[in-house]
Amino acid sequence: MKSLFARFRRTSADSPMSCHQVGELLQHYLDCELDASRSLRLSAHLEDCRRCGLEAETYERIKLSLAQQRPEVAPDSLARLREFGTRLARGEEPLDP
Repeated sequence: MKSLFARFRRTSADSPMSCHQVGELLQHYLDCELDASRSLRLSAHLEDCRRCGLEAETYERIKLSLAQQRPEVAPDSLARLREFGTRLARGEEPLDP
């Protein structure tokens, strides 16, 4: 039975991704957060599927545009955000402004 399960996992890992699967993983793919196997499968789908390929291209353009517009963030704002995140991570209440 174990070999049948292993065979199923291997087959599904090699099978093409559906548009739904791509939709769930696209942001992770664009952020280079997927393992090599999933990345290759997703990339192959984007090459074959015009709709998903256009969606990925749109997201890439948005990311590029945002990266080019990097506003300067004031150091005191960054310090407040870091403190806020630290307090949340510790399970504490955020400070009142």
